[in-house]
Parts: sequence; structure tokens; C-alpha cells
Amino acid sequence: MSLSSLPIADSVGWMATTVFVASYFFSKPTMLRGLQMLGAALWMTFGLLIASKPVIVANVLVFAAAAWTMMRERRKQHLPGR
Repeated sequence: MSLSSLPIADSVGWMATTVFVASYFFSKPTMLRGLQMLGAALWMTFGLLIASKPVIVANVLVFAAAAWTMMRERRKQHLPGR
């Protein structure tokens, strides 16, 4: 069975799972946060497709936390003296 033969919600769920697992192999904070944001966006899409408010809300929060920490890290890098 290929990804293209699955229902769209299942395909998105499997892509989200792949991105989530892949994020564990990155130690660079920017890449890690970027993958967390991509994974959360895919999980939000999955939640919308299956009409699951808990999945949507949980991943809105994960996306927001990853974006906030990414911005915080970038600001630290641009402070004078760094």
C-alpha cells in the first residue's frame, strides 16, 4: 500500500508522524524548531480533516511554543556582544 492510496487524512497523519520522528535526529535548535513547527502544522491539518478539536488545539500550542522559542533564540543571537 502506498501513501497515495491512503485516505487523505491518513496520508497527512503519516507525514506528520514522519516529521515528528525525524525531529529527534536534529540537534541544531533552528532546525529542530522548524521541524516541530512543520510537524505541528501537519498535525493541525490532520485534526481539521478528522474534526478533532483536541488534536487541533494541542498542535496550535506546540506550533506557537516552537515559534516563540525559535524567535527567542534568534533574538539572543543578535544581541550586542554575541
